[in-house]
Amino acid sequence: MLYILFEHAAGYALFLSTQSEEIGAQQQEVQQAMLQLSSFLQLVKLEGFSPFKSGTNALENMNCISEGLLHEDLKNFLEVNLSKEADFTLGVSDNKLGATIQETLGFQCSTLGAISDLIRGIRLHFHQLVEGLTKLAQDKAQLGLGHSYSRAKVKFNVNRVDNMVIQSISLLDQLDKDINTFSMRIREWYSYHFPELYKIVPDNYLYARVTNFIRSRDELSEEKLEGITAILSDPEKAKAILQASKSSIGMEISEIDLLNIEIFAARVVALAEYRETLHQYLRSKMDQIAPNLAALVGEIVGARLISHAGSLTNLAKYPASTVQILGAEKALFRALKTHGNTPKYGLIFNSSFIGKAPKKHKGKISRFLANKCSLASRIDCFAEHSTKIFGEKMCEQVEERLQFFETGVATRKNEDVMREAVDEYNTSVKLMTKQQKKKNKKKEKKEKEALEKEAIIEPDKDGIDQIEKQNGVEESTEVIPVPKKKSKKKRSQIEMLTEGMEKYKFDSPETPKRKKKLRTT
Repeated sequence: MLYILFEHAAGYALFLSTQSEEIGAQQQEVQQAMLQLSSFLQLVKLEGFSPFKSGTNALENMNCISEGLLHEDLKNFLEVNLSKEADFTLGVSDNKLGATIQETLGFQCSTLGAISDLIRGIRLHFHQLVEGLTKLAQDKAQLGLGHSYSRAKVKFNVNRVDNMVIQSISLLDQLDKDINTFSMRIREWYSYHFPELYKIVPDNYLYARVTNFIRSRDELSEEKLEGITAILSDPEKAKAILQASKSSIGMEISEIDLLNIEIFAARVVALAEYRETLHQYLRSKMDQIAPNLAALVGEIVGARLISHAGSLTNLAKYPASTVQILGAEKALFRALKTHGNTPKYGLIFNSSFIGKAPKKHKGKISRFLANKCSLASRIDCFAEHSTKIFGEKMCEQVEERLQFFETGVATRKNEDVMREAVDEYNTSVKLMTKQQKKKNKKKEKKEKEALEKEAIIEPDKDGIDQIEKQNGVEESTEVIPVPKKKSKKKRSQIEMLTEGMEKYKFDSPETPKRKKKLRTT
């Protein structure tokens, strides 16, 4: 016998295949029969259905199924509808779930043959196979469970969002290209008027600032020398610019051309300054999200690795061999196709360690560095407390490896280095925990003080303040009732009350209440 387990947003369903032997051999006929309900009913029969109690219960079962775990509801449902003594096979859609069911309950599970086609047909006609379930109810159940499941999946720590790193590094790379392109354009444009400035100021950012400051070379004089010196931080270059302007071979340009050059130069300067601000932002985000990876290879290379992998979690799942050639996929597949040499490094080539290594040792250093990057990304992804201790220790190990290739001095054992890192990490965690407790205590104290301030008796609507201590007389907890008056007499009432406080006796009886007049009908 062949049973089919189907998990739906409304509940669990168990179907019996009426022609299990023929189904395994005639898979094409099953695919044709599942398109029509009348033909599909000859293949399967509903044996049992267990609806979920609530939306929360459905979400719990959904999470267990997605992780390949056996929920208590599913376990009870299978034990009630299936007998351990009978000889049957349970068809499931997920291999992990099938392995868990087989290990826990002892039922033989399978996903082979036409089981996937049968599950596809059940999914297509499910609202017609289960009595009392309409198409509208099915869609509502699927929509509600889908929203709940997605909402639970996208919950994350705001301080550790790697999407911001991915977007920032992409924008940073694009800004580098744009600034370089615009800088070359402004150099070519302004060189028609002042070509000598091209060689005197090689830096693109400084060239744009100087261009924006000078404007026309005819207006350049000793008065502007101080401003040029402040921009370049080099008085010799400033004097060279002044001398070159007096004997320049550039052509004369109109005022409107100078205005456009000035506007464009200001735009390039603004882009360069924004690029620096974005770089600082990326550095701070990497310190929050992947501090160990940033300490090992730098925030730029680390951010590129995360961006290329898609997320920090994906990067943590990659082996060191994949991290080593990450970014060199084209060269790898070309080498595999032509049976040539595979690349030794990808994005990690931009790391300073690869540049320092001798040519014959670049491959060894790249493998060693990729191994440390893989470990650092896993620590950053799965550690509860984010610190850069492990990244700094790994950076020291890579530097020691470089020295070993140059001098032959033996490096420290990885076990000893990691033990030191773990000890420092535990000390850091204890310190962070103490600081957090102090912050929580201060926060609770402030909240308590705020509640106490709110609990203080405020003046009533007539403006009568609470009676304070005077001449050693204790405060009374009783408040002297004063009949409400018109607003014009409020000030006089308060003055009379404060001046005659000594006349009031705290043990005096309360003023009698006025009797309500009965309305006569």
